[in-house]
Amino acid sequence: MLFAAVTLPSWGATNDRKKVGVVLSGGGAKGMGHIGVLKVLEKAGIPIDIVTGTSMGSIIGGLYAIGYNAGALDSMVRVQDWAYVISDREDLRNQSLNDRKKQYTYVYSTGLTIGQRDQNAGGFIKGKNLAELFQQLCTGYTDSIDFTTGLRIPFACVAINIVDNSEVDFHSGRLPQAMRASMAIPVAFSPVRIGDMVLVDGGLKNNYPADLARQLGADIIIGVTVQGAPKVAEDIGGTMSILSQIIDVNCKNKLDENLRLTDLHLQVDTKGYGSASFSQAAIDTLIRRGEEEGMRHWDEIVALKQRIGVDKDFMPEIPHPLRPQVMTEKQRVIAYTFENMTPQAERFLKQKFNLNKIDSIDAKLEQQLTTCMRVDLFYQTAECRLVPEGNGVRVILAAGNRKSVQLHAGVRYDTEEYAALQLGLDIPLKTAIPMNTDLVLRLGKRLMARGEFTIHPRSIVRPTISYAFHRNDVDIYFNGDRDYNIRYNQFQAEIIPISHDLRHFNIQYGLRWDHMHYRNKLGSETSIQAVLKNEHFYSYHARINYNSEDDWNFPTRGSRFKAEYSYMTDDFAKLDGKPGMSEVNANWRTSFTFGQRFTLQPMLYGRLLFGTIVPPAFGNTIGGDWFGHYVEQQMPFAGIGNMEYVDHQFVAAQLQAQERIGSNSYVLLRVAGAQQADHLRNLLDRSTLLGGQIAYYYNTIIGPVGANVGYSNRTKKPYFYLNLGYEF
Repeated sequence: MLFAAVTLPSWGATNDRKKVGVVLSGGGAKGMGHIGVLKVLEKAGIPIDIVTGTSMGSIIGGLYAIGYNAGALDSMVRVQDWAYVISDREDLRNQSLNDRKKQYTYVYSTGLTIGQRDQNAGGFIKGKNLAELFQQLCTGYTDSIDFTTGLRIPFACVAINIVDNSEVDFHSGRLPQAMRASMAIPVAFSPVRIGDMVLVDGGLKNNYPADLARQLGADIIIGVTVQGAPKVAEDIGGTMSILSQIIDVNCKNKLDENLRLTDLHLQVDTKGYGSASFSQAAIDTLIRRGEEEGMRHWDEIVALKQRIGVDKDFMPEIPHPLRPQVMTEKQRVIAYTFENMTPQAERFLKQKFNLNKIDSIDAKLEQQLTTCMRVDLFYQTAECRLVPEGNGVRVILAAGNRKSVQLHAGVRYDTEEYAALQLGLDIPLKTAIPMNTDLVLRLGKRLMARGEFTIHPRSIVRPTISYAFHRNDVDIYFNGDRDYNIRYNQFQAEIIPISHDLRHFNIQYGLRWDHMHYRNKLGSETSIQAVLKNEHFYSYHARINYNSEDDWNFPTRGSRFKAEYSYMTDDFAKLDGKPGMSEVNANWRTSFTFGQRFTLQPMLYGRLLFGTIVPPAFGNTIGGDWFGHYVEQQMPFAGIGNMEYVDHQFVAAQLQAQERIGSNSYVLLRVAGAQQADHLRNLLDRSTLLGGQIAYYYNTIIGPVGANVGYSNRTKKPYFYLNLGYEF
C-alpha cells in the first residue's frame, strides 16, 4: 500500500508516447456508467495518465486515481447500502435497540445547534455517511497531499464557491474532502466549508472538466458523459423536475468548449434513470450500459493506441486494487490524536474502547468510534482519519459541534385511527458522564407524552428514569363486532437501574408504577369488562430483547427474541391482599431466505398470566399487525384486524411468507394458529384459533405503504386494513 506523497509513475507511462487523460462528468447515480466505460478502456489496453472529474465523476475518478481499478470499483459500489450512505442515518448496529428503533419510527431527524452556527447546515442531507465512506475508502490519502504527484494517477476535480460563484479546481488537499465538495448538490446536500469558501457541486459551472485534463498535460482526452436527453416543456412539472432542470441547464456551462477538446467522447445511455437511482438493479444496468457504450466505440478506442504511440497489442500494467479488503484489513496504530473534543470526551472514548491497549484499527473500529462520538457524546459530526506515520498510522478523531437538540418527526395514517403525528426531542447534557433527556409527544386518537432521562456511563450499563402519560381511546371487539369503547388515562413511571446494552442485545431490570384513571366506557354493559375502577399498581420487571434482523419491517436474515417476566402488586408485595399477578410473555421470530427474493419467517409467541386477580386493564388482547400497538399487552394475530380480549393463557404460532417484487414491493402471506385457556393445564382442551392474511406493501422513505385483507374462524368475516407510514 502506498501512502507517501511522492511522485508516482502513471500506469504504463513512458517518455516516448502521448499522455492520455480520462474525463468523467457528474450525474449522480447515473455516473455508475463510468465504471463500465473504464472496464472497456482497461480491456482495450489504453494507458491512463490523468483523471479529472466532477460530482460522481470526481468520486469514481478519485478512487481510480488511488488504485481502485474498474473491477474493484464495480465490486465496491455493489456492496454499499446506498440508502444508508446517502442519508444521515446513524449506523446503530453497535448501539441500543431503542436507538435503532428510532430509525424506523421517524420520517425526519435532524441535529440542531442553539447559540452558534451549524457549519454543516444548508441541505436536507449533511452527508455524514458519505464523508465517513470516503474516509474509509481513501485510507492513506486522507491527509493534505498534492493530487498531481501524491496519487498513482494525477487527478483533479471541480467544485463551486457560492460566495463569489467562482470555480474551485482541486489539485491538492484532503482527497475525501475534495470529492465530498465536488458532489455537494445544492439543497440536497450541505455545502463543504473550507476557510472562507462555501463549496457545492462543481457541475453547476464545469460538469465535464476536459480543460483540467489539458492543463495537467493530457495530449489525448477520452471523455464520458452520462446526461440524458434535453427536457421539453412537457417533461417539467413537479418541484423536483424543476430543480433538476435548473441544475441540468447550468451544467451545460463550458460543455461545448470542453467537448471540442475531446478526442473521443462516449455518451452513456441513462434513459429511465435519475441522479438518485441507487438501487441494485439500477447500478447493474448503468454499469452494463457503460460497457455497451464502450464496446460500440471499440474500433475507435483501439485506433487511439496508434495516436498515443503504443503498439496495438500493448497492455499497461493494471495494479492490484489498492485496498481489496478495505472493510476488514487492520493497520498498526502509532498514536491517537483528538481534535475539537473536550478532555472528558477523550477520557470517555479511551476508557470505553480501551484505546490505551489497542494497537491496531480496522474499518469496524473506525465506525464504532465515530458512531459513539455522535450517539454517546452528542457530536453532530465525527471523523476518523488515518495518517501514515512511521510503520503505522496516527488515528485522528475529529469532532464537529456538540448537539444541543436532536429533533425527530414521524407521521402515519391507518383506517383504524386515521392520522397520527409523533415528535421527539433528544436533549444531551454536557456533563463529565454523558446524559440525555428524550421527550416524545404523540398526537392523534391516542395521545401520549413521555420523558426519559438516561445516563451513558463508560460501561455497557445505561440507567434510565422515565415518566409517561397515555390518553387512550380504544375500541374493543368481540368475535369481529365492536363491543364497547374505553377512554382512560394511564400514568406510568419507571426506574431502570440496570440496563445492559450490547450488540443486538439488551437486558433490563426495573420497578414500575401505573395509575389507571377511567374516563368513560361506552357499549355493552354485559361484557366481562363492565366494571372498571381507578387503581394503581407497582410491578417488578425483567426484560430480555435481542434483534439481529437486517431490516425492521421486511427482514431477510437474522432473528428477533423478546421475553419479559413481571410481578404486579398494589403495595409492593400483594395485589388486593392476595399474592400478586405474575406475567410471562415472549416472542421469537427468525428469517430463512431462499434465493434473493423469497423469505420464510416462522414466529412463536404468547403471554401467560398467573394469579388470583388479573386486572382487566392488563388482560390478554390480540389483533392487528404489531405487538403493543394500541395497548402494551396487545399481541398480533393474522386474520383479526381489531383488538379483542382472550383468555389468560395464550400461545400462538405464525408462519409468514415474504416475496420481494422489484426493489421495494413486498407481498406477505401469513397464517396463524393459537390455543387459549383460563388455566395452563386446559390449554389444549379448546378448539384451535386459526387465521390468515395477505398483504401488499411498498417500502418508501416515509415507511411501509400498503394494505392487507384477513379472515379468521373467530371473527368469521373478512377485514381490510390500510397503513401508510412507520408504526408508532
